[in-house]
This record gives sequence, C-alpha cells and structure tokens, in this order.
Amino acid sequence: MAVEIKYVVVREGQEKMSFASKKDADAYDKMLDLAEVLGDWLTQSPLAFKEGQNDVLAMWMAENKDVLSTVLRSGKLPEAEQAVTETADALTEETAAEDNVAEHPRKRTKAA
Repeated sequence: MAVEIKYVVVREGQEKMSFASKKDADAYDKMLDLAEVLGDWLTQSPLAFKEGQNDVLAMWMAENKDVLSTVLRSGKLPEAEQAVTETADALTEETAAEDNVAEHPRKRTKAA
C-alpha cells in the first residue's frame, strides 16, 4: 500500500485544486488571494462588467502578475522574444523538476 500526501487548496468550503507539493499549493493559494483583491478593485472601476467577467479578468491578471508587474514598472509590454524565452525556460524547469533527472556529461541518472 502506498501513502500519498496531497496538499488541497480549499476556498469557501470548496476544493479548488490539489497539489503534490506544499510550495505549489501555497503559490496557487496566493494567486487566488491576489485574484480576489484584483476582483474587488475591478468592481470600483467605472466600467460595467457582465456577470462573471470581473472574476475572469481578475484571475487572468493574477495568473499573469509577472507581465502585469513589468508593464506597470516600465510602461511597456515585455519584448515578445523575452516572453517566449521566459516561457520556454519555465517549461524546461518544470519538465526537469517533473523528471527529477540529474544531467551529467556522460550519463543521466534518476535521482532518488
């Protein structure tokens, strides 16, 4: 019998998502907190959103907080090449972490 640890993000009594690592669960919870604050802030906007659009926009902004932060700091959109490179780097890091394989010039070994 295998024992598996799951970290579950629960909001208002509903299970939102479960993760294998505490770090990922905390990051998702923090993103949901940010989306909630952004949603509250968007309700003060002079624009009238249809029902649900406010929440969708807030979640999108929270998911893309790094790009939003760059835009707010610099007043410019990140370079398309830079955004593609950052996305590719992030995917490479995620894949390496998921595979848990140590690279060596001569051999690849599975880490314990």
